[in-house]
Amino acid sequence: MARRELKSGFTTGSAAAAAAKAALTVLLGGAAPERVSIPLPHGGRLEIALRETLTLGDGRARATVIKDAGDDPDVTHRAAIVATVEFGEHPGQGPLILGGPGVGRVTRPGLAVAVGGPAINPVPRVMINEALGEAWREAGRPGPPAVSVEISVPEGERLARRTLNARLGILGGISILGTTGLVKPFSHEAYTATIASALAVAVAAGLKEVVLTTGRRSEKRAQALRPDLPDLAFVQMADYFGFALEQARDLGLEAVGLVSFFGKAVKQAQGLPQTHAQNAALDLRTLASWLGESGAGPELTELVRGANTALHALSLLREAGSLGLVAAVGPRVLAAARSLAGPRPRLWCAILDNEGGGVLYDSRAGGGAA
Repeated sequence: MARRELKSGFTTGSAAAAAAKAALTVLLGGAAPERVSIPLPHGGRLEIALRETLTLGDGRARATVIKDAGDDPDVTHRAAIVATVEFGEHPGQGPLILGGPGVGRVTRPGLAVAVGGPAINPVPRVMINEALGEAWREAGRPGPPAVSVEISVPEGERLARRTLNARLGILGGISILGTTGLVKPFSHEAYTATIASALAVAVAAGLKEVVLTTGRRSEKRAQALRPDLPDLAFVQMADYFGFALEQARDLGLEAVGLVSFFGKAVKQAQGLPQTHAQNAALDLRTLASWLGESGAGPELTELVRGANTALHALSLLREAGSLGLVAAVGPRVLAAARSLAGPRPRLWCAILDNEGGGVLYDSRAGGGAA
């Protein structure tokens, strides 16, 4: 059976730009468009459908776009992105971009937007400006658009509860994001942006050490392992092992911890910078060879080699009373992390048991960090 081609979508930044262009078009006397074309940051154009566009009177107009993330698992998929445009002179500024209800407000330093501003990132701001400029010129108006635009997301505050915005200091709603204008399935551009933002906020808060985890469960265990660190120090990298370490390196962090469950740790030990199952195959033959080198007998080594999953392999070690052999994986996680992070920062790692979340390996217990 042929595999279905995954559908691409567009970012909240693109949705905001399209809504702004449509609203200004009708404000300037044009017909309400069913679709608008906007320029993309790296060239090319994108056509986006409008849910509604209407004039409000008093020199204002509003348009709504329904965000379409395609086949990407995005919390903002099908969210309404609304732009309300009104006339107003802003000398030397061009259009004034404001955040309305459902768009978060930045309360911590370290993000791409200054403290106190709406969480509308720089690239979406450029896209909104360019889209407004096109509508202005198409109506025969000279100079930059003399308007303000408020971007709002009616369900934004609720949707933000499913993101890490609150930890980053973005309160009251979602962020308007995107660097390309497009969402490619499972590219998770928003997630990598969140990782980069979380690390930048930690550094801006004066932290020298962070702990990277693969999700909420591993983060909870990591917090128990390091109760001396504040919440800001814990960053969920998910499958972005390489990306998170490179960001930590570039930000000059002095120490980085890695806390993962066994299956992810094995993939990390293989040196895979992206550990999602779709992108990274788990090589149990390699795991078996590591265990063999660490003292596993031929029978156990062969059983692990033929295991179905990492969990199956771990259960075989448990049944054999050989969970101590997980220590064969830990140093290899550190070696792979070192190759990605460079000579600094200092590194340590812990590997968790899927049954109860106990610690199977902690590099700190064997002489500290690498």
